[in-house]
Amino acid sequence: MSTSRIRKEVDEALLAYVDRQRPGLLGISPDLVPLLSALDALLGGGKRLRPLFCYWGWRGAGGEDAPEIVNAAASLELLQASALIHDDVMDSSDTRRGQPSVHRRFEAMHREHGWPGAAAPFGEGTAILLGDLCLAWSGEMYESSGLGDGALRRGRAVYDLMRTEVMCGQYLDMLEGARGSGTVGSALRVVEYKSAKYTIERPLHLGAALAGAAPEVSEALTAYGLPLGIAFQLRDDVLGVFGDPAETGKPAGDDLREGKRTVLVALTLERVAEAGAGVLRRRLGDPDLDDAGVDELRGIIEESGGLAACEEMIERYTRRAAEALEAAPITGEARIALSDLAVAATSRLS
Repeated sequence: MSTSRIRKEVDEALLAYVDRQRPGLLGISPDLVPLLSALDALLGGGKRLRPLFCYWGWRGAGGEDAPEIVNAAASLELLQASALIHDDVMDSSDTRRGQPSVHRRFEAMHREHGWPGAAAPFGEGTAILLGDLCLAWSGEMYESSGLGDGALRRGRAVYDLMRTEVMCGQYLDMLEGARGSGTVGSALRVVEYKSAKYTIERPLHLGAALAGAAPEVSEALTAYGLPLGIAFQLRDDVLGVFGDPAETGKPAGDDLREGKRTVLVALTLERVAEAGAGVLRRRLGDPDLDDAGVDELRGIIEESGGLAACEEMIERYTRRAAEALEAAPITGEARIALSDLAVAATSRLS
């Protein structure tokens, strides 16, 4: 089973699930059409990393290829949709995956219709509700995947923990932004809970639990998944500042405008001279930061050695994951797929 084929089957499973939900929503009111259209647009993008890691966690633990595991894995995309929609509201992000973020989409709809009242609260409120709906549907899709009761019961604890951790990680991310402390240690704590566990380690654990994995398999998947998850987020942090908008789906430098206290920023503040640190602290989080301002901050990050230090961390964590995978007691096909996914997750073009 190739990774591209799994990705295609995940897409098909998501489409089928939302299509099954569509008549129920439209039976409530045709006014819900824009809500479904926004969800369709959001689900149309994405790399499907979480379902892929879940599937290969299942296969690595001895599970056989089956549509039921694809359905269960695909439910993680609805969880991710919920997280992205809410994250964009909290960060006041204008775009997601190369299109308007959900709250901006509904804010624009309010204005286009000339409705009374403020457009922004309508957009934000609608986005929160759609995110909540995706969260509820993620659980429903998991439970209706077709896997047996025993498997679902084994996976449920992992699924619940995954949802708890990502919400705690999101809060810690907001807390760091409010405090403005910006240490490498505090930024890595956010990375671990908001991204590393949520994106890679827990999806692997979920697949393994569904397959009834032995404890040593889950431990090996942690040794691989956690450092890879950290490397994945560090790469995302670099792309959030230096990435090509055509590849990232967000304007260049958006993480700087949003004031994200990333490991990249923390590494820069450890190394930069006081004058550069002052500029970075003053301009980080400025929503009106123009292209020239983005270039100035990029220059500070690069010239201080912060970018090089972050790249070195990515390489170190990726290497640790590769070594753990080599020693992991999992099947050959899964080992190859997880090795390929490690490259995809940390690529400079992700």
